[in-house]
Amino acid sequence: MGKVASAMSMSLDGFVTGPNDSREHPLGVGGEVLHDWLGPAATAEDKEVLQEMVAGAGAILMGRRSYDFCVGEGGWGDGGPAGDLPCFVLTHEPPAEAPKVFTFVTDGIESAVAQAKAVAGDLTVGIHGATAAQQALAAGLLDELQVHLVPVLLGDGVRLFDLLGGAPVNLTRDRVVESSNGVTHLRYHVDPR
Repeated sequence: MGKVASAMSMSLDGFVTGPNDSREHPLGVGGEVLHDWLGPAATAEDKEVLQEMVAGAGAILMGRRSYDFCVGEGGWGDGGPAGDLPCFVLTHEPPAEAPKVFTFVTDGIESAVAQAKAVAGDLTVGIHGATAAQQALAAGLLDELQVHLVPVLLGDGVRLFDLLGGAPVNLTRDRVVESSNGVTHLRYHVDPR
């Protein structure tokens, strides 16, 4: 079986979106700067990190909020965050209709991870969104955490590490890639509890 990994761009003060995230502003007000390294400003180092993530992905797991903000017109269209890659959405209530790439999971993070891993096989299940990543980390289901640290202070928004519960999570740093545009790509293995 493959691993379960989360890769998120984060501001130096811990935010993965700016304030007031919505369907019109999925990354919040001012949060677009967190993904500048993915576009024209991407360096060779950035492209290598991104290619490694994309090439190893077998399925995506995300929360319903990310789905609502990003799917359809103005977002990803009828595909998921990675085109036709199977995508599992944690939710309490599935929508009446959805693009075929999505499977809605109503019985918790453990079931969602198990279903995504079964589809991904030896490839990686990529966790998309802060809440899904927090749930997987708190449940001991996350194997790897990648943080793309962007040199900006957003001051408000959605934090990556707000809802972990009370137990410490120990990490072992595996890689540090410093991009010439100021982004630092960090990769950690999550130590077993």
